[in-house]
Amino acid sequence: MPVKTSLSHLVLLSSLTMVGCVSVTDGPVQVEAEPKAMSESRIALGLGYMEQGNMVRARENLELAIKHDPTYYRAHLSMAHYYEKVGEPKQAEATYKKALRYDSRNGNVLNNYGTFLCKQGDYKKADQYFNQAIKQPYYYLISASYENAALCAVKAGNIDQAQNYFARALDHDPNRVRSILQLSKIEVTNNKFLDARIRLLKFHQSYGYQIPSLKILVELESKAGNSALQKKYQAKLEELQAS
Repeated sequence: MPVKTSLSHLVLLSSLTMVGCVSVTDGPVQVEAEPKAMSESRIALGLGYMEQGNMVRARENLELAIKHDPTYYRAHLSMAHYYEKVGEPKQAEATYKKALRYDSRNGNVLNNYGTFLCKQGDYKKADQYFNQAIKQPYYYLISASYENAALCAVKAGNIDQAQNYFARALDHDPNRVRSILQLSKIEVTNNKFLDARIRLLKFHQSYGYQIPSLKILVELESKAGNSALQKKYQAKLEELQAS
């Protein structure tokens, strides 16, 4: 999914005085900020303004980020994210393609473009980009790309493919909550009750009872014909929903 910056970083990054290359002469010391560092500062500001809902200032800073370093992939990804937020998919796609042009083997670019394509309903092409991202060396968000590919497969109605992708996501990161729950739901749908029970038991050992996991368990025990367990989990679910 697209890059995020928390508002807590906004104040820290609001100053554009950056440590750069220093050249010492007989006159005053001159400090020149590196273009990428300048761009990063504007990206942080732009994303911060987006979180605040100030889209005018967000665009202003993101455009400056691109101006500081026109070939920096993160600047173009952030700008594409802005266009998505304001409902301009054509501009978003054009900006994603710019990011790809400048860094065609970057896993983050490939993953984010795949996510965009899935939102637009181009599931087959999105799947290709997710898999390209996964294959890139030095790309460490493999589990996220597998999960995104799985969620896209669900949207496309390819449940078997989604099940495989969720399982691969958990191979790379066993603690991905969304993949655990989604895979459990698929297992219940496919009547693999034991697999789902074991998966959810481990989930509850780590995170305690949660509303989404209890909903799955209620459905599971209902389908399995275990009325006592169904009532038990239903009561826990209602207790959590009421709190």
